[in-house]
Amino acid sequence: MAHQDAAQDADRADRSGRSGGSGVSDVDRFVQQWREQRPDLDPSPIALFGRVHRVYLRYQAVITKCFEDFGLNPASFDVLAALRRAGAPYRMTGTELAAESLLSSAGITFRLDKLEQAGLITRIRDTQDRRVVHSQLTAEGLALIDEAIAAHLDNEHRLLAGIDDADAERLAALLQRLEDSILATRS
Repeated sequence: MAHQDAAQDADRADRSGRSGGSGVSDVDRFVQQWREQRPDLDPSPIALFGRVHRVYLRYQAVITKCFEDFGLNPASFDVLAALRRAGAPYRMTGTELAAESLLSSAGITFRLDKLEQAGLITRIRDTQDRRVVHSQLTAEGLALIDEAIAAHLDNEHRLLAGIDDADAERLAALLQRLEDSILATRS
């Protein structure tokens, strides 16, 4: 279902992002229309954020499909990947997982329940403090995330095929600066 929603959003972005043969994208057209209709405003941020949003929608549809091929969704992948990145014995607490993923504590608990039911993780009580519960990859979970991350990275490399390494590095640095700028406005 999430894959269908992301795919539909990406399809809408595709249709609205096409240039129509004039070499001017719809984002550029929107900016120009705002300049004409509201010359007192500077609509230039639309050029950046409109494109970032469209890239996100397209990317989300592609990665969701990749994860679905492994019986996962982005949130499940995120949890398994965090456990795998932690190194052997591939174990973390729910609090640690929340800090290492894009999920809330409630989202982590829900996802861990599903992953445990699927046999991809097991939960182990801490021997020193029984209130602490560790989630650990099972052998099946380790094998699955190793296969899924390889496919995911192959997929991402394919998506970046039209951008050389130097441009990809510059773009990553600029996006980090954009994120920092956004975070600074929240203070």
